[in-house]
Amino acid sequence: MQLLLITILGLLLRLIGINKLEGLWNDEYVSWMIASTSFSDGFVSAMKAQCHMPFYYLYLKMCMAWGGQSDLFLRITSLIPGVLSVIVMYFVGLQKDKKTAIYASLLTAISSFLIYYSQEVRLYSLLFLFSALSLLYFLRFLKNKNLTNLGGLILADFLILFTHTIGFVFVFFQILALSVLIFKEYKKQIIILWISLLSLGGVLLPFVLNIFGTKSFSQWWGHFTLSKIGFLFTDYFSPVLTNLVNAPDKLFYNPNLGAICLTFITPIIAIYFIYKAIHKNKQNITLFSVFIGTVTVLAIAAIMGKLVFITKYSIEIYPILLFLAAYGASSFKKQYIEIALVSIFCIINLLYLVLSPSSAPRMPRNEGHKIVADLLENAKPLEGDYILTEYYNQDRFKKYFDFDKYNVVSIAKGNFPEYLSNDYDYAQIYSNGKTLYKPLFAEERRGYLEYRLKTEILDKLEQGKSVFVITNNSVALYPQDIMERIAGDEYSYEKIPIMFLIFSYINNHTTNYFAQNLSVTRIERKGDWSIIKFTKFNK
Repeated sequence: MQLLLITILGLLLRLIGINKLEGLWNDEYVSWMIASTSFSDGFVSAMKAQCHMPFYYLYLKMCMAWGGQSDLFLRITSLIPGVLSVIVMYFVGLQKDKKTAIYASLLTAISSFLIYYSQEVRLYSLLFLFSALSLLYFLRFLKNKNLTNLGGLILADFLILFTHTIGFVFVFFQILALSVLIFKEYKKQIIILWISLLSLGGVLLPFVLNIFGTKSFSQWWGHFTLSKIGFLFTDYFSPVLTNLVNAPDKLFYNPNLGAICLTFITPIIAIYFIYKAIHKNKQNITLFSVFIGTVTVLAIAAIMGKLVFITKYSIEIYPILLFLAAYGASSFKKQYIEIALVSIFCIINLLYLVLSPSSAPRMPRNEGHKIVADLLENAKPLEGDYILTEYYNQDRFKKYFDFDKYNVVSIAKGNFPEYLSNDYDYAQIYSNGKTLYKPLFAEERRGYLEYRLKTEILDKLEQGKSVFVITNNSVALYPQDIMERIAGDEYSYEKIPIMFLIFSYINNHTTNYFAQNLSVTRIERKGDWSIIKFTKFNK
């Protein structure tokens, strides 16, 4: 009965605001684009071109074949594993006792982080479910070393490997921890486990080689600071989510006392619970070492510029933290302290979830691509007009808008070098872009970009026709005077990710060039997007 009530609570929290009016944003849109591609039109190639392993796209494609392609249904495909995770975490906690099971499922049900990704058309809700199953069979195998539990652990870990590119980091440390715990008594089972996972992992080797051999700027827009480790705990245990895309440089970025309390009270309680769990049981120390090892490797990779340290990339270790927190919460000798701390934790999380407009289920997708369709429909472009999209090409909006009647030019992540200079190609910019582009960012005079805009748009634009410039303001952050200041300050220039500099430059020079040669007839901004309409009038 208690599990049923907690599961219903988790479902209701995940249903709040699930139909996002802004539509799918970039990462979600990529999921839909790949899953909606037929096998004959390049589905396999589209999967290989991504930075993640293929299972999620296969799962989403299978669901779409049954339920369609509406945004709401796509989000429901993440809600289902999100709700199932509440049930699985109950059985994880049950490996200790019923009270721990109730706490583990409750913490999962009210987790803002998991609620957010239960409404996101991405792999993370499904990945958490696989990770929870992996932890369940890990703990069961420690209790009963039979082939059923071993097979369950192997299958769950393989699903992690087949879903998440860097899932092998977690799987390695998990199996290493298991080996340390039982190798002396169960050498045969451990050898079978390692051989099985290495053999199954070999099937994925072509995907791994392709992923690591692909050159893309999509991951090079953040830098690592120690505060990212702190944001990991606040995202996992606080109702305030900060490190979904890229966190601030400082942990106490918001000086408001109320915001600090909301952000840090519940993580501090959870950390205390985890400490108690580690202090009570040596096996829990080994479990926590899996967390330490995984986070350390991801932090090193982030420092080396191989990935951005975002909380979701370490989601495999989240079931361990939830289990340890539940274990510690159920271990108090003085029950009134236990009830007080658990109540404070749950009340803060639930009140924020239900009442705050910034809570996980109500958080708007300000980069949603339907916003662009709304802006264009409001602007009423005419047949033969030009639409210039920055950062994304027109394919990123085709679910919501038909571009067939218009002339479309895109200066996007995949082709911007050819618009900024005829001297450097994509490979050169990928390896040494900051050095090569620094003189370009520092100068205000017209350059190669303006030449391309003239030959591809302005010279072809008929009298009475318009150019609509679509800008992603979450990337084009800096006006020209700030760009020049950044380029003149070595510390600032090295610190700021190159993608923000590139698309700030593109936006500044594009809007300035058209403003000098055409008339501004409309400006509108919504979410993270803006549209400027430039019209060519008769002289």
